Amino acid sequence: MIRAHGFAADSPTSGLKPFEFDRRDVGATDVHIEVLFCGICHSDIHSVRSEWGVSQYPLVPGHEVLGKVVATGKKVKNFKVGAVVGVGCFVWSCGKCAACQRGDEQFCPACVFTYGGMDPIRKEPTRGGYSDRIVVDQRYVLKIPAGQPLERVAPLLCAGITTYAPLKKAKLKRGSKVGVVGLGGLGHVAVKIAAAMGADVTVFSTSARKKVDAKRLGAKNFVVTKDPGALKPLAGTFDYILDTVSAEHDINALLACLKVDGEMVKVGAPEKPMSVSAFSLIMGRRRLGGSLIGGIKATQEMLNFCAKKKILADVEVIAPGQIDQAYDRTVAGDVKYRFVIDLKR
Repeated sequence: MIRAHGFAADSPTSGLKPFEFDRRDVGATDVHIEVLFCGICHSDIHSVRSEWGVSQYPLVPGHEVLGKVVATGKKVKNFKVGAVVGVGCFVWSCGKCAACQRGDEQFCPACVFTYGGMDPIRKEPTRGGYSDRIVVDQRYVLKIPAGQPLERVAPLLCAGITTYAPLKKAKLKRGSKVGVVGLGGLGHVAVKIAAAMGADVTVFSTSARKKVDAKRLGAKNFVVTKDPGALKPLAGTFDYILDTVSAEHDINALLACLKVDGEMVKVGAPEKPMSVSAFSLIMGRRRLGGSLIGGIKATQEMLNFCAKKKILADVEVIAPGQIDQAYDRTVAGDVKYRFVIDLKR
């Protein structure tokens, strides 16, 4: 076994504390990675605090993992010691089902998430990237294009693919009118990606103070949704809306902004169910859908796209001892726009 040092929650209210545990030995197709940076995703907070159902503790979160290869199994051909690599939201799938065959491993019935899943080899819970090392099968390791600030690449392993995948699937054309709801960890990356795809981007936000940032990130327009009547002039004007907000909000008012045959996709996951009026969909033949991260091929494509377009996350780097404070600040919206843990601090 390989001894690892990480940070785990023992209960929904315990906070994150130092935690020692074992990683599996490097198998024939495994890659042993020394973790350098790990982003903090809002889903980490939901999981640690058991807000999406009861989590299994001790829980080591983290699925925006970036580090260097320190050892490889004898059958590993594509990764060499010293290479900079990433690990995203899942670390195993069956490789045989319809979802796996079409490159949607995240929908595989046997998909194992990077933390809180069940390791198929050791038959124990998986533990994430809030740790100094991780061992992952080569199929789920991603190549990181050179010449980038690594701490700003790490969040792309979740926030990047979560927004890139639905935007790519939408087949946007240059000038497509795209709305991005929320300018947080997901939203700020979505604005950059949509703008790089040639879309005319509008940010919907409850905070007027984010207007300057929205324009800096690539948005052409900005709407303060809590202002009375702010959405009325926008009725029927958008081709596509990507909703990144994980808090309760009026989804029907946003649906009304879509053109006939327009589409709204949710990637933010509020804790409580949202109310959707059938007429919000019927009257404009509109579609409401959801999207969950993306497969390995799509994630590598996203990383290459972002490197080419010079898209990086806006981050605040913290030491492991600041994780609890970062969680509270994330919930309060007090971060521009993603916390990243430096595991070497």
